[in-house]
Amino acid sequence: MARFLLRRLALFILALVAVSVLVFAALRILPGDVASVMAGLNAPPERVTALRQRLGLDRSYPRQYLDWANGLMHGDLGRSLLTDRPVAAQVGERAQVTFPLILCGLAIALVLGIPLGCASALARSPRMQAFSHMAAIVGGAVPALWSGLLFIMLFSKGAGLIGLLPSQGFPVQGWDQPGQALQSLLLPALSTGIIVGAGIMRYTRSLLGDMLSSGYVDMGMSCGMTRTQAALRIGLRVASPQLVSVVGLTMAEMITGVMVSENLFALPGLGSMLIADVGNRDLLAVQSELLLLAAFFLLLGLLVDIVHRLIDPRLRDGTRREVAA
Repeated sequence: MARFLLRRLALFILALVAVSVLVFAALRILPGDVASVMAGLNAPPERVTALRQRLGLDRSYPRQYLDWANGLMHGDLGRSLLTDRPVAAQVGERAQVTFPLILCGLAIALVLGIPLGCASALARSPRMQAFSHMAAIVGGAVPALWSGLLFIMLFSKGAGLIGLLPSQGFPVQGWDQPGQALQSLLLPALSTGIIVGAGIMRYTRSLLGDMLSSGYVDMGMSCGMTRTQAALRIGLRVASPQLVSVVGLTMAEMITGVMVSENLFALPGLGSMLIADVGNRDLLAVQSELLLLAAFFLLLGLLVDIVHRLIDPRLRDGTRREVAA
């Protein structure tokens, strides 16, 4: 296990370095000069020159990359051109909205997707199977923007038919007011969680359906279990590594839906911050923000691999045989 962790950590670091190079190069090969783009149209040459010197853009590309990488290793993501605040501080504030929103949406998706997927796979009625199949297709086909607008019209205070939850903004004091903060995240979490839950439902139904036609469930039934007990206790456990992979990839894909929800519900999260910085041409801040998002995706992949090793004894046995060899 230790050798596996070291190998995966080495691959994680190499991938992160490669992504940092790609992000750095992508912003440098944009048409025009980065300083001219950030300074805006019709900016005087003196302003462009001063901005280039201030941001270190007058140095060679390798020197610029090494300076940026050195700052990253020391926790310095640079300073925002607009607010003159450290990007790390802004990201830390916005992450307190984005990551709880992702976790709430994922919790809703798991609570809906796994039980409904199991019920769909175990259903014997053709009508029930057809209904669950249609529900999964419709739920997955609904755009996050449309579902968010629907929830606003139904459940938002002031504009909805049933005024239960706020539809705009986040408490100024943040999580110092946990009740209000959680209420502000419920509607956007529902708008993304239901869509993601439909996908998890389809995967769960497919995986459990394969287990029902395998010998695992028959073996459990021969030991005295019912079909449902054997499917849930044995089949679902055997399929759990594939389900973990699906959940990990789904959590990474939720970033897109969360960005839409944050702008629709006026939440001060990372998605709205990234979109605002791109619109305001704060490209050096965008550079660090894109790298952080890429690091989040890579970290999810690393965690999925580790969870696979923990829940699947066959992979652990394979590691021992590899070490012994």
